[in-house]
Amino acid sequence: MFLHIIAHDVKIRVIKRQFVKSEEIISRQFNDVLLAILICHNLLLKKYQPFSQDKMDERWKWFKDCLGALDGTHIKVNVLEADKSRYHNRKGDITTNVLGVVAPDMQFIYVLTGWEGSAADYRVLRDALFRNGFSVPQDILLRL
Repeated sequence: MFLHIIAHDVKIRVIKRQFVKSEEIISRQFNDVLLAILICHNLLLKKYQPFSQDKMDERWKWFKDCLGALDGTHIKVNVLEADKSRYHNRKGDITTNVLGVVAPDMQFIYVLTGWEGSAADYRVLRDALFRNGFSVPQDILLRL
């Protein structure tokens, strides 16, 4: 039920009909799973560490002291008719803008979801920088 609510942004009353459970039970179970995920976030998200310089491949010289790669992507979503204009991206699709940061060993170290498709990448990055849990070392910000 938790994954269904998160993945499809459905209301508890919809889940109530699909799973034939009371809203109270669904709400309690959702909050229990969310709390468990928050408690385990240190295990689920890896802390970043500078990329080692001992890579033999010539391509790695460009990534000296690299902490990771940061990129945004658009994921198609279903939203209420009233919200569709906010979720139109520049290609006309209804999407949500997702920011992901990946360490050099391809492990996610930060993910920010929920921004509407029309949001600019810089706006999403700025929001991530002001939230708890995501930071970029000051010397790297000065180079941007």
